[in-house]
Amino acid sequence: MNLPYEWHIGWRYTRAGRAGRRNGFISFISGVSMLGIALGVAALIIVLSVMNGFQKEVRDRMLSVIAHIEVFDAAGGALPDWRATAAAAQRDTRVIGAAPYVAAQALVGRGDELRGAVVRGIEPAEEAKVTDLARTQATTMALLKPGEWNIVVGAELARLIGARVGDKITLVAPGGQVTPAGVVPRLKQLTLVGTFEAGHYEYDSALALIHVDDAARLFRIEGPTGVQLRLADVHTARTVAAALTQSLGPDVIVRDWTRTNRNWFDAVQIEKRLMFIILTLIVAVAAFNLVSTLVMTVTDKRADIAILRTLGASPRSIMGIFMVQGATSGIIGTLGGCALGLLVAFNIDVIVPALERALGVAFLPGSIYVISRMPSEPMAADIVPVLVISLLLSFVATIYPSWRASRVNPAEALRYE
Repeated sequence: MNLPYEWHIGWRYTRAGRAGRRNGFISFISGVSMLGIALGVAALIIVLSVMNGFQKEVRDRMLSVIAHIEVFDAAGGALPDWRATAAAAQRDTRVIGAAPYVAAQALVGRGDELRGAVVRGIEPAEEAKVTDLARTQATTMALLKPGEWNIVVGAELARLIGARVGDKITLVAPGGQVTPAGVVPRLKQLTLVGTFEAGHYEYDSALALIHVDDAARLFRIEGPTGVQLRLADVHTARTVAAALTQSLGPDVIVRDWTRTNRNWFDAVQIEKRLMFIILTLIVAVAAFNLVSTLVMTVTDKRADIAILRTLGASPRSIMGIFMVQGATSGIIGTLGGCALGLLVAFNIDVIVPALERALGVAFLPGSIYVISRMPSEPMAADIVPVLVISLLLSFVATIYPSWRASRVNPAEALRYE
C-alpha cells in the first residue's frame, strides 16, 4: 500500500532522535508526552472501573434486601386485591417474581434502648421469589408464622438494642390508642427468632421483618399495602416501571429501586462524572505537552521544511507531516494507556493484595469496611469515551504547531544553512 509522503515523513520524525544530542532531547520530550497520555488514560480507566465495581457491590447488597420494583396503593392504604395486581404486573415478561408486603415505620427496642426502624411485613414463601435475603435465610424466614408474633431484625439493629435470639422485643407502633387517660402508645412484644446481615448498614441497622398478617393486624390495615416485583434484568427497572405505570393505572404508584434509593444513586453518578472530569484534565495536560514537543521539532526541522518547500511541497503537506507526527504520538499513548489500564483493571484483585503484602498495609480493612477487597468492573461505556477524548485532544494539540510549520519561509530558513 502506497501511503502519501506526509505519512512516511511524519512517521520518520516520530521515530527520529538518536542521531544527535538535540534530536535525542526532542525524542525524549516526545516520549514523555506519550507516557503522560498513557498514564492519564490508564488512570481514568482504572478509577472508573473501580468505581463501577464499588457501585455494583453496594447495589447487589442493597438489592439482596429490597425488590427491584414496588407497587403500592396511591391512597396509602391496603391494596384491594394484591394477587390481581401481581398477576397484572407479571403479564410483562420481564417480571419474574411477585410478593406482597406491608411497610411502616415504628420503634423497636428492648429495655431502655429504642431505635427507629422500618418494619416490613412479608410472606416468607413468596418473599423468596423477589429478594435474595429471603432465599438465603429461608430457614430463619420460615419461623415468621402468622399469629406467633415472631420478628427478624438486622444484626446491627439487634446489637444496638442489646437483643439476642430468643429475647422479647417491644415494638411501638405509630398512632396509639385513645383511652380515658389519654393517648396510649400501641405496644406489642415479639420474639426475636433470627438476625440477618446484608452487608448494607442502612438495612442491617434499621430493618425488621415480621409476617405480613401480623403486620396488617399491628398497623390496623386490611391487607398488604403493596407488591414487590423481581425483574430478569435489574438494569431495566426504570423502563419496566414506566411501562407498569401505564398498564396498572392511576390507582397504584410504581417505584423502581433507583427511585427508592435515589439519593445514593444520584450521588454515585455525580461522583463518577466529577472524577471523569478531573482525570480528563490529566489527559488534557499530557496531550497538550505535544504542543511544546512539536514546536521544538518544527524549530529543529526548519531546514528540512525549507528543502521540502523548494522541492514543491505545499503548506498543506507540511502541515500534514507534523499533524501525522503529533497524532501518531497521541495514538500510541492512548492505545498504550488503554492496554495498561485494562491490564490493571482486570487483575486488580491480584495486584492490590500483592501491594498490601509488600507494604504491610490493608487498603480496605475488614473491621472498618464491609467490602474487604478492591472490586473492579471495566465497562465499554466508560472506556470508549476516554479513548475518543484522548485521541481528540491529541489531534487538537497538533493544529497550532503544524500550522506554524506550514508558515515557515524557505528563504529565511536556508539563509544561515
